[in-house]
Amino acid sequence: MSGRNLLLARKGCGGTVNAFIGVAIFANSVFGQGLTRADLLKLLGGENWPTYNGDYSGRRYSPLDQINASNVHTLSLAWTTRFTAEYGGVQIKSTPLLVNGVLYLTAPNSVWAADARTGRQLWHYQYPRNTGSTLGNRGLGMYGDWLYFESPDSHLISLDARTGKERWSVEIADPKLDYTSTVAPVIVGNHVLVGIGGDHMDTPGFLESRDPETGVLQWKWWTTPRKGEPGIETWPNEQAAIHGTGQTWMPGTYDPELNLYYIGTGNPNPVIAGQGRRGDNLYTDSIVALNPDTGKLVWYYQVNPHDTHDWDAVQTPVLIDGVIDGRPRKLLAQASRNGYFFLLDRTNGSHILTQPYIGTINWSKGISAKGQPVPDPAKEPTTDGVLVSPAEGGGTNWPSPSFSPDTGLFYVGTTSGYALYYVTDDDDFPVGWGGRDIQVGSDGSALIAIDYRNGKIVWRHEWPGGGGPSHILTTAGKLLFTHNQNYLIAFDPSRGKILWHAGLGAAPTAGLITYALDGKQYLTVSAGDSLYSFTVNRPAN
Repeated sequence: MSGRNLLLARKGCGGTVNAFIGVAIFANSVFGQGLTRADLLKLLGGENWPTYNGDYSGRRYSPLDQINASNVHTLSLAWTTRFTAEYGGVQIKSTPLLVNGVLYLTAPNSVWAADARTGRQLWHYQYPRNTGSTLGNRGLGMYGDWLYFESPDSHLISLDARTGKERWSVEIADPKLDYTSTVAPVIVGNHVLVGIGGDHMDTPGFLESRDPETGVLQWKWWTTPRKGEPGIETWPNEQAAIHGTGQTWMPGTYDPELNLYYIGTGNPNPVIAGQGRRGDNLYTDSIVALNPDTGKLVWYYQVNPHDTHDWDAVQTPVLIDGVIDGRPRKLLAQASRNGYFFLLDRTNGSHILTQPYIGTINWSKGISAKGQPVPDPAKEPTTDGVLVSPAEGGGTNWPSPSFSPDTGLFYVGTTSGYALYYVTDDDDFPVGWGGRDIQVGSDGSALIAIDYRNGKIVWRHEWPGGGGPSHILTTAGKLLFTHNQNYLIAFDPSRGKILWHAGLGAAPTAGLITYALDGKQYLTVSAGDSLYSFTVNRPAN
């Protein structure tokens, strides 16, 4: 690479240290034009992976086909890079962004830029020591030449993507209230959409929009209603609703034609012990559609009324343009943590179908006329314990599903198991975690393919060594990439046949991405503290 490398020194401010290592002058071949709004509006192509799911649809499907079913057996390692931080161990749980040949990735308190052709680190931003939760960080949002990420102590930080230098920092929640800030921001228009996590202290849940230039708050939507608002009748009183939580700890998806942002909400509080919050508890455990310009709720669909098993509904709401009953429909699909697959009309939230996708679900007595599971009172947690399936981790969890328009199949990593659920706080008004669960058995883990039109499972691959939900990527090369334990694996997405696999130094910990640079397609995955990037050996012309 041409250009001069410069080690940027630490700078102190107010007794704290923001340390970053950067490149002060870059060649145009590495840092080109910044990310435009038009780039974000495109369906995923080959040049960039500009947002958490690649594009707004959440499909995690790439039209690239240089790596394909006929040559995937030649897939080999192009480069690997280990990333380190000034304090604490590194585990990369972020889906990298890829913009104009540069990869951007995170771990709690750290952001890195790396050359996507070689893996060479370009700069590293180190956030100061703090007492926030370092459970994980899902990644970054990008707007122009600016990056956005959430710090463990609940600040939204903006960096200059060219240097890693901090532009500004604003507090989005009080870290003393035990919020956890792990979400990858999503950029829609001139809005930085910021979610939040944490459910130990009955903290109010929200999604908010920040100005990308300044970080100033534009709007905030509370995930539970206040006095006089629709949905308050699903809580016993306003106090219970305010402290009902329903956190927004995963990124959503967006339909630019409808100008609707779709996001799943978390479980209600108190967790497990539901006696102090009788009712459906809106808008927890729901898929909601918001106007991103105003933050106003347009529609909602609650997949799990009055949740007492900690089965949030934050799993990716995948947008599908499909055909139902012979006519085109704008659809939204979610494999929810409670063990059910839901298909909705994303224009208005109307229900189309609900189907179980794991083998054993014993907490529900059936499906209501609205398509919602009907809880079995006999499976409510008790002080003596009750056996429930799925376990607290759910039929799936936060790892990314995928939808391939080539096959018409929705792919998701699943697990089936049992847990004993106990109420540990039997007060009339419990707080925080009012119970606990103990996993006591497993029916195994599997990768499954679901026909979105009817919810039926087309194929299933059981993992003989166990595991759990996995991140998935599909491509036009007639390939599905996922992982199990320390292995990266390629499948035939139509039949579920394994075509290739490779061992890694650790288990993959975030979503896989693919991109093309200089006529070469790369497949890149994070595992532990490292990125691994693969290419195929191309035949001579």
